[in-house]
Amino acid sequence: MSSPSLFELGWNAHFAAQLTEGLIPLRVTDIHKSYIGTMGEGGAERLNMTLDLVDHGVTVGDWLLKDPETGQPVQVLERQSLLKRRNARTNLDDQLIAANVDTLFVVSSCNKDFNVARLERYFALAHQGGAEPVLILTKADLADDPDKYLAEAMQSLPGVAVLALDAKAADTPAKLARYCGTGQTVALLGTSGVGKTTLVNALTGLSQLTADIRSSDARGRHTTTARSMHQMQAGGWLIDTPGMRALRLADAREGVEMVFADIEELALGCRFNDCAHAAEPGCAVQDAIAAGKLDAPRLQRWQKLMGEEQAHGEPPHETRERHKKREQTYSAGRSRGAAKRDGR
Repeated sequence: MSSPSLFELGWNAHFAAQLTEGLIPLRVTDIHKSYIGTMGEGGAERLNMTLDLVDHGVTVGDWLLKDPETGQPVQVLERQSLLKRRNARTNLDDQLIAANVDTLFVVSSCNKDFNVARLERYFALAHQGGAEPVLILTKADLADDPDKYLAEAMQSLPGVAVLALDAKAADTPAKLARYCGTGQTVALLGTSGVGKTTLVNALTGLSQLTADIRSSDARGRHTTTARSMHQMQAGGWLIDTPGMRALRLADAREGVEMVFADIEELALGCRFNDCAHAAEPGCAVQDAIAAGKLDAPRLQRWQKLMGEEQAHGEPPHETRERHKKREQTYSAGRSRGAAKRDGR
């Protein structure tokens, strides 16, 4: 395979504006303890893992600038998007997942792995990080009623693109081609055993080994042990990640609000600004539940995620300012809708 151009690697005006004359752009494809793998117009190249890169927290998908004289990276370019989570062990620091991702394929399967609460976390992570989330429901060919999972996903995640497919089917790359073209970057997230490796093989033409899943809970063993970036047959790049059984969001309040935009808009109609949406009079959220327009479990999941974010400490003035902007956005949307209905 010939070396890709910068454009083929995902280079665009955002990164070009940061380019220093005389330095060489390289994209990070994999990370190891002592070195990082990169790809540029000269092909694949290994660079030493320097203390500066460790301090910066470089991750797969990042763009670096290399000094041709020393052969060392001297700058990490500002990212367009960044997917991260809170460290599952310490719950204190952030763990970077992937950078400069255009589309996040959230992969679940049509079996016991399907979990709406987990999917909502993945989508909040994507929205917060600046990537477009798409839900891929695998193993549709093995399910007795795959339409049941598809319908539940579409109801629980309104406005989200959802595709049910057999990752081994010959037409799978064609179904996902619009996300995978030249210059585009896709990342995969999901638990072990949902068919991520099979999907990677289908999109890239690789032959990575897959592992069986347990029949008791439909979970599998980790076949991907580290994040890595591979070129897809459609021309774009795919970042594969190890399976995640625990996903703690990191500073993802705005992402949570986007996933639960229906509840956020309802809350603006509550009589009290600090309504807890429990037993307060004039609660628009509880009125929607009583009217059958909102499921109570969805409210409970929203409250849980917002509680986790609040525990991580956003300053009150930032919360007020964000709510003010959100109310202005919703008000403008309602005004446009009313004008359209009135024919104005």
